[in-house]
Amino acid sequence: MTRDVASPKGRQVDDVSIAEVRALLGAEPRRRDLLIEHLHKLQDHYGCLHARHLRALAEEMRIAQAEVYEVASFYHHFDIVKEGHQAPAPVTVRVCDSLSCMMAGAEQVIAALQQGFDPAAVRVVRAPCVGRCAEAPAAIVGRNAVGSVTPESILGLVAEGRTRPELPAYVDFAAYRAAGGYRLLESCLKGERTPDEIIAFLSDSGLRGLGGAGFPTGRKWSIVKGYPGPRLMSINGDEGEPGTFKDRFHLERDPHRMIEGALIAAWAVGCERIYMYMRDEYPTVLEILAREFAAVTAAGLADHAGLELRRGAGAYICGEESAMLESIEGKRGLPRHRPPYIAEVGLFGRPTLNHNVETLFWVRDIVEKGVDWFASQGVNGSKGFRSWSVSGRVKEPGVKIAPAGITMHQLIEDYCGGMADGHTFKAYLPGGASGGILPAALGDIPLDFGGGLAGHGAFVGSHAVVVLSDQDNIRDVALNLIDFFKHESCGQCTPCRNGTEKLVSLLKSRHHDETAIVDVMQVMRDASICGLGQAAPNPISHLLTFFHDDLAKVQS
Repeated sequence: MTRDVASPKGRQVDDVSIAEVRALLGAEPRRRDLLIEHLHKLQDHYGCLHARHLRALAEEMRIAQAEVYEVASFYHHFDIVKEGHQAPAPVTVRVCDSLSCMMAGAEQVIAALQQGFDPAAVRVVRAPCVGRCAEAPAAIVGRNAVGSVTPESILGLVAEGRTRPELPAYVDFAAYRAAGGYRLLESCLKGERTPDEIIAFLSDSGLRGLGGAGFPTGRKWSIVKGYPGPRLMSINGDEGEPGTFKDRFHLERDPHRMIEGALIAAWAVGCERIYMYMRDEYPTVLEILAREFAAVTAAGLADHAGLELRRGAGAYICGEESAMLESIEGKRGLPRHRPPYIAEVGLFGRPTLNHNVETLFWVRDIVEKGVDWFASQGVNGSKGFRSWSVSGRVKEPGVKIAPAGITMHQLIEDYCGGMADGHTFKAYLPGGASGGILPAALGDIPLDFGGGLAGHGAFVGSHAVVVLSDQDNIRDVALNLIDFFKHESCGQCTPCRNGTEKLVSLLKSRHHDETAIVDVMQVMRDASICGLGQAAPNPISHLLTFFHDDLAKVQS
């Protein structure tokens, strides 16, 4: 047998595709960590990722084609089109099918749109939480994120060509400066304040990480500062936990309060660059941050720590801090094993200070208004304000700035106008999909990290509260949540990958094997690599504990 050495083997790169990729990337660096950014450019321009362009991109970046494919195929918002296959429709409508939207009728919207659109012109797909739970049902039409949708409103947006982000009125750089913004940062940069002074302010105030873990902020700054430089900073804007939308709320209204907090943090800890990771489901926020980062940089306020915006691509797991760092580095968002922790070995192997958006939002106010101002705001032994994302069966859903330690009954009655007409308070999610489901009888537990919630196997997490009523079957609620985790598992570890799938099938069965359900949940908690697999069983655990009657009911 002879081999034809004149015929090239493997997946070949053609000159036209190389030229198209080069023209699209222009003078952008071809660094490995920019792979996802370059994939976005191709997806945005061509509406998908043609296989020929992926090969050309690999050639242009001098990396293996397999690496490009494995990254592109990991994220939900990248559409790979192989040779001989048809590209997706020019417009994609992503309708949220997470809990709050399903309670508000998203299933009917999806069915109507699938009937109302020509699939060759508009693709209608289900999407996990898009962060507009207070305006449920919600959707993303092209790159236009909208809430309170109906089939008619979405049809109208497509017909009018309104598929780009529509910016709300917000406090831009000029308005923020005129109101005293960045004076605190400037005083820090001039040496009028010291890093130790700022860290002490935050420690004494009781400010904690508000992305879910609740780690004391001042202590975190001290730990990262204790490791030898160079150090980096990352900001986690990937709030994909169903029911969570507080970060979007703040960034669409007053983005510079967070930006100034980040620049102060980088100065205090000695971080030479700030990487902002923002979820792709927030196209409006991405455009706002791109504009305002440029304004801050032009003003010279980021000379000590450059600002870099990175765009997610549809992967809930990237809300886990180490998975987010992997994504920033241009890789699949797979959580890392620990130790080492990212404070010591983080982004690009450097000590990394990672923060949630809301945590940084409070920094300026705490320093300017004083430790006592913030610390005194909590109730029931807690400290500070919190931004509560409230959705579900209340009259007035939305982001509520309320004290830490508030109870569920107080939050509903004092901040949300009470329960919606015709609904009786039955249960609530205190911390999004992973925080568990508690009955109304436990509605007087202070909502904060640890404490009474932990005693019932629940947690406040990202402060995403979903209120359920007597018209909701908790079995259906738990099934929606575990199905979300099944969809969003990164697949790296068997307990989470197979466990979420098994729990979905067990919960759908009319003859529930509760022994098997408990066994699967225990394995997931004991052996999953990250918090997704460890916390995913919480809603089902509470279903068995508090709502056993609903388990026996036929799925609605």
